[in-house]
Parts: sequence; C-alpha cells; structure tokens
Amino acid sequence: MDLRVRRAHALSPNQRRVRRPVKMASLRLALQSLALTIVFTTTIHAETDTRTVSQHDVEAKLHYCTTCHGLSGRGFRGYYPIPRLAGQQPEYTKNQLQAFTERRRTNTIMFSVAHVLSPAMIAALASSFQELNPKPLGGAPKDLAAAGKKIFEEGIPNSDLAPCASCHGPEAKGVEQFPRLAGQLDDYIINKLTNWSKERGQNAAEPDTSAIMVPIAHILTEPQIRAVAAYVSSLE
Repeated sequence: MDLRVRRAHALSPNQRRVRRPVKMASLRLALQSLALTIVFTTTIHAETDTRTVSQHDVEAKLHYCTTCHGLSGRGFRGYYPIPRLAGQQPEYTKNQLQAFTERRRTNTIMFSVAHVLSPAMIAALASSFQELNPKPLGGAPKDLAAAGKKIFEEGIPNSDLAPCASCHGPEAKGVEQFPRLAGQLDDYIINKLTNWSKERGQNAAEPDTSAIMVPIAHILTEPQIRAVAAYVSSLE
C-alpha cells in the first residue's frame, strides 16, 4: 500500500476532519499568493501611455466590439460562443487584451484586434464595458443550476477544490484581476474550462492569472463544469 495511503488510514476520523480544512486553507493561500505575484509582475511590465483617446473614438471602438460580442456586450452565440464583456472587471479586461497581444492567450481573431489598441484605448474600453449591464443572454439548462451553485459556494471537499466564490466573489461579479462570471454564456465557460491548457498561459515565461486556474480546470469533471456554467450564467 502506498505510504501516503497508510498514513491516511492511520489517522483517526477527528484527525482527518481537521486535515481537510487545513488543506483547503493552504490551497486558498497558495492561490492568493500566486495572484499577488502575478499582479506585481504585470504592474512592473505594464506599458505606460499618457495619451488620451476621444469619446468619439471610444464609442466607435465599442460599436466595433459589439459587432461580435453582442448588443451592449451581453455575448453572442454564433458559429461558436462569443463572451459577454458587459460588467466585466476592468483589470481583467486589460490583462486579457494584453495577453492576446503577447500571444499568451490563443485566439486568431483577437490577436488582430488587440495588437492595434493603444494602452489608453484599452483602459477606456475596459471602463466602458464595466458600466454596461444588460440582462444575461440565458439559455443554460436550469436543472443544473442547483448543483453548480453548491460547487460555486462550497467547492468540492473530496478533491480539495476551493469554492469559486473565494476568487470570483460571492455574486460571481469578479474582484479586480479575477473575472466576472455572472451572466456569462454557459457554453463559453464550458468551452474555456474544457480547453484551458490549450488557450491560456501559452507563454510560460510570462505567467498571468490563468496559471491559477490550471489545477482547477483539471480537477473539474465535465458534468461539474456544465453545472457551474449553468449556475453563473443565470446571475445578473
């Protein structure tokens, strides 16, 4: 028998109950530490640009973005799901556009879109999208929402998966560099979590917040992913 298994069996029920919250707390602390390291690194390498952009130019670019991302940035289901940007945390939006520019995140269309945006335009767009608040597009299976809510709020103790709410906030509205999930298209979330390692963190020398999600995306099963996606997509 594996040594770790023998040790686990040697523990009393009370000892095992004590160890689980300790492991969960350690995971949360590790995630928070990694997030702070990434934010600090991103800040050091961030481009500075004192130029401003006109409101006319910002509105024109917003209109261009909503051609794909849907009315008021609520998301759109076309050949493949295009994400909701409305209400998104500005810090997250800026980080992701930079990730596309630096090829740390994979998307052929967004490569072309992001690299022509100035830092000033990126900041203006990020702020503008956060102010939008259309109703969720909906369409997720409602019968999965209850199971998804439990995972989001409580995690999965048997796999030491911390609650999604610990990073994304109790209402799934995001916190700074952690994205808003409330109202996001369920099929978009399913697609991203299922293909996380193929699309995020593509440049190991330039880590970003996507690194935090690597173990989580691997732990979650497909039914669990679908349940969480159904739950958060219904939130306003």
